[in-house]
Amino acid sequence: MTALPFTVELLAVPEAVPEMRRMLRWRLGEVDVPDLLLCVSELLTNVIVHVGAGAPVTLRISGTGSGRVRVELSDPAPGVWPAIRFAAGDAESGRGLLLLDAFALRWGVEQGPYVKTVWCELRASGVGQGLDVRRGRERPSLQRR
Repeated sequence: MTALPFTVELLAVPEAVPEMRRMLRWRLGEVDVPDLLLCVSELLTNVIVHVGAGAPVTLRISGTGSGRVRVELSDPAPGVWPAIRFAAGDAESGRGLLLLDAFALRWGVEQGPYVKTVWCELRASGVGQGLDVRRGRERPSLQRR
């Protein structure tokens, strides 16, 4: 049984995306976490593309008081906000936030003077049975959904 919360600081570089998926699979053991891995990958890729490769980020995954799993990714660009785009059928990018919007129960952005945090919440059951989701704190934020 694996416990949350989980926090890691890293540089947002392309190699970090598959490495973070491997780390989370290892940390969560046998728990099936495709929705969680997808959301983490899309949030990290958004930072690489829109803030810039090499930006320092902090990834936090925790339980909420309502039995959900919360994923937060903080970066040092408070003025660069995510926006849903509608990519052409043959486009190779531009669908990250559409995927996040489809898989997350809700998502949003919190802005501070020197940092921005994009977050999403997933059903704990979608993260897996046997996962010890410790209660985290809910924070007021700008919300999508």
